[in-house]
Amino acid sequence: MNVEIHKKSGEKRLVVIDGNHLIHRAFYAIQNPLMTSTGEQTNAIYGFASMLLNILEAEEPDYIAMTFDEKAPTFRHDKHEEYKATRKKAPDELYAQIPRIREMIKCFKMPTFSKEGYEADDMMGTLAKKAQQEGIITHIVTGDMDLLQLVNHKILVVFPHKGYREPKFYDADGVYEKYSIHPDQVVDYKALVGDTSDNIKGVDGIGPKGASELLGKYKTLDGIYEHLDEISENHRQKLERDKETAYFAHDLARIRTDVECEFVHKDAEPSNLDYLGLMKFFEEMEMRSLQRRLTKMLPADKLQPEEQMAMF
Repeated sequence: MNVEIHKKSGEKRLVVIDGNHLIHRAFYAIQNPLMTSTGEQTNAIYGFASMLLNILEAEEPDYIAMTFDEKAPTFRHDKHEEYKATRKKAPDELYAQIPRIREMIKCFKMPTFSKEGYEADDMMGTLAKKAQQEGIITHIVTGDMDLLQLVNHKILVVFPHKGYREPKFYDADGVYEKYSIHPDQVVDYKALVGDTSDNIKGVDGIGPKGASELLGKYKTLDGIYEHLDEISENHRQKLERDKETAYFAHDLARIRTDVECEFVHKDAEPSNLDYLGLMKFFEEMEMRSLQRRLTKMLPADKLQPEEQMAMF
């Protein structure tokens, strides 16, 4: 799937970015820690800024927004105390850079969305569905396979490979090629195989191949359980034993798309970017290569002459 298809369609396009994923990806992508002359580590800041500029240049979106997880436990933690309990804490060196990244995002002037009790996934799903109702195409930039359940003719999931210089676009065909299932079967698939990254158990003994074969024949989790008498004894016993676990996993894996939030189109226009503020930020962070990139992106009519002189 190529982004050019949608550029040529003439339809409005919203890019929704998984902020947590982009921060982590930026931090680990640059192995040698970057430092300012004062000793402040900046590898995550630099990588994050570079990818944002890449996204703006590659996508040329009509609207752009970012989502974040809230620190407070979500409704999934309330349902399942061990939800995501196996995940390792990120290094302190990454967390130390987040305040600076937040400061930089303010210069990009893009709206950010998070809500207590929900995850960034739920915010991305909600924004994408809102956009779909208005006939707007959404590209969700993330590294989380859970988001593939949202894919349809108006929603694509994009994995930012190589700093978004070679992004991987997932449409319905891409999802099927990867998992041998359709996007609307992703939640059922996770209910069967579980999700180790989120510490969600599925049906013990049923792996990816068995799950895709069952869904290929019976379409949904409900369909599988409605036809247990047709299923091999080996699989039937496992499904009967772990039925409650499967439906519990299904509920946890399903992204909510009805979170209360307000999306103001004008606030999400990329032209809102504060070029002068961002240039000053890059100067403080001693990121001269990003200053040069930003200069090339500067619209001639964006700043007053005295502001343009200040940038140089």
